[in-house]
Amino acid sequence: MQTAPLNPNYKESEVHFYLDDTKSQLLIVPSGTLTDPSKATEGAKSAVSAAKSLNVRVVEATLDVQGAKIWLQDTNGPLPLGEPRTASSDDTALVLHTSGTTGRPKAVPLTHTNLTTSMHNIRNTYELGPSDKTYLVMPLFHVHGLVCGLLSSLFSGGAVVIPPRFSASVFWEELVNTQANWYTAVPTIHQIVLGLQKPNPGPKLRFVRSCSSSLSPSTFAALEELLGVPVLEAYAMTEAAHQMCSNCLPPGRRKPGTVGVGHGVEVRILNEKGEELPQGENGEVCVRGKNVTPGYINNDKANRDSFFRVAYGHPPEVDGFLRTGDQGRKNEDGDLVLTGRIKELINRSGEKISPLEVDSALLAVPGIKEAVSFGVPDEMYGELVGAAVVLDDGSTLDEAGIKQALSDRLIKFKIPQKVFIAESIPKTYNLH
Repeated sequence: MQTAPLNPNYKESEVHFYLDDTKSQLLIVPSGTLTDPSKATEGAKSAVSAAKSLNVRVVEATLDVQGAKIWLQDTNGPLPLGEPRTASSDDTALVLHTSGTTGRPKAVPLTHTNLTTSMHNIRNTYELGPSDKTYLVMPLFHVHGLVCGLLSSLFSGGAVVIPPRFSASVFWEELVNTQANWYTAVPTIHQIVLGLQKPNPGPKLRFVRSCSSSLSPSTFAALEELLGVPVLEAYAMTEAAHQMCSNCLPPGRRKPGTVGVGHGVEVRILNEKGEELPQGENGEVCVRGKNVTPGYINNDKANRDSFFRVAYGHPPEVDGFLRTGDQGRKNEDGDLVLTGRIKELINRSGEKISPLEVDSALLAVPGIKEAVSFGVPDEMYGELVGAAVVLDDGSTLDEAGIKQALSDRLIKFKIPQKVFIAESIPKTYNLH
């Protein structure tokens, strides 16, 4: 049996795409969705409508807490079941979609081996065991929350606290009351936590993990000061069943601005030909391991673009390496430093500019709370640098002041030509 979790807020057209793309035969919805539609969420209603248009069977799931069972109920009659069999390690267990450059999401199959390897790597990285309990703030329809937060905790014999959703107003209270001793989150949530009043006594945390987008050194430092525990930044992708690299628990090394080293994963910096680049030189981050997907479903072009394989004419020594699309280098200690997305680099008259570098410089300016940089088409230069920022409450910064502050941190051609000051910056899910 293969599973494919869906965002409960998807519109009907989105659910239709994913059900059709995965050739799903069964849609599982919360209890009451079918038997009492008046209480069903809009997302559940949309999902049911999409399923019916594709003749996909819909069943309700009910959790029996006392019996530790989940019951599936079909209002149209008995649910037909096939003959049970033992799954093979190479069988697909999970199908997730990741964004593609063409705009059409790519289907990523993860096998039982992929998932168990990733869980094993995560358990070893953070020394997880039966005494650990995580507070889950990440959604379970993405690989971050599903594999690291939920499955790796259960794999290690630990416990998981699953709130309905992340809520800043009860975060500290629930963290203390449930006696959770670690959590993993994206930097946006860490920034929200920094703005909350920490209770006294606070939670007894062992460590905090950050993943799925770059954690600024200033946020790293502020978080460690607030929590008094190690903050460990990691690097992950859906195609790698989540984790590829991470900083280490003490007495191991953890360094702001890096994502640490590979744990159970081979990490190389390669050029277009598959040749490994010298230490300190920028290239494409490529990974190989039993956690890496065998390839996208029904997408030969994406597989050829994303993997080094002998079958594609590549050297045997790099056979099986996944091309992440991220640009990076290894520092003198062997830690991976991410420097940008290869296809997102801003090309200003031949000068390649990393948005991550500009973002970091903007976030280092006092008074700036959030920042994102991007390429702006220009007839003369090809592209110029643009940026949008959200200011701290009470900040009097203006565009000229921001550019002046950046002049001490960035060479002139990297300073945004236009800085938009906004009340908020739209965020999309990128929760690897």
